[in-house]
Amino acid sequence: MEIDPSALSALAVTYGLKLLAALATLVIGLYIAKMLVTLTRKVLDRSAVDPSLTSFLSSMVSILLKVMVYITALGMLGVEMTSFIAILGAAGLAVGLALSGTLQNFAGGVMILFFKPYKVGDVIEAQGYTGAVKEIQIFVTILTTPDNKTVLIPNGPLATGSMINYSTQATRRVDWVFGISYGDDVDKAYEVLNRLIAADERILKDPEHFMALSALADSSVNIVVKAWVNAPDYWGVFFKLNEDVYKTFGDEGLSFPFPQMDVHVQQQS
Repeated sequence: MEIDPSALSALAVTYGLKLLAALATLVIGLYIAKMLVTLTRKVLDRSAVDPSLTSFLSSMVSILLKVMVYITALGMLGVEMTSFIAILGAAGLAVGLALSGTLQNFAGGVMILFFKPYKVGDVIEAQGYTGAVKEIQIFVTILTTPDNKTVLIPNGPLATGSMINYSTQATRRVDWVFGISYGDDVDKAYEVLNRLIAADERILKDPEHFMALSALADSSVNIVVKAWVNAPDYWGVFFKLNEDVYKTFGDEGLSFPFPQMDVHVQQQS
């Protein structure tokens, strides 16, 4: 069977033009999608929208625009979109079953943005990590730890598991346990601790701090101290009182006990 060169040439030109048009649509469409995502993020940043929602919506817009661009480019190549969408739907179902964990993370992200157990900038503790929330994306939440590590935690476990948010309350309670030796003057220890607490203006007067003898341990008499501070002052106050107690107790005749063991040796004649 002889092939007509003119027909072959016309076919090549027709499909070649379609291919070029599809490629041009793909390149230009992805570029425009990127610009629209950037514009969306800028608009949301300038508005009163929560930063957590800004990141989430930007990711959603990016995915939807890219899907539209790919479908348009395939349509220009002559792909039957009805059949393609049906195939895509079946494939999506199969992928969804295979990636049930990913869908759970997506649902978790929606729940987090709806119920807002935390927001960008909050310091949280979850899944064994503690850090400031840097970004809430569709599938993961990004934390920055105090030692400047970046941690990605899936949204699914965050939405359904236990989580501590250290930023929701304006004040926090600081707890200490100080041990003195048996025989030391407990009232003297109370007086010194009260003086050190009064000297730190970051410790709140209301509610008043609490102090009591908490335990008669094996080698020490333990005094528990509980005081309230503004949340940002928590660690500064905690470390400062530890340092002050260490420097002051010795000068006030109070000693820090060490574990001791009495050994009795019996000799038999």
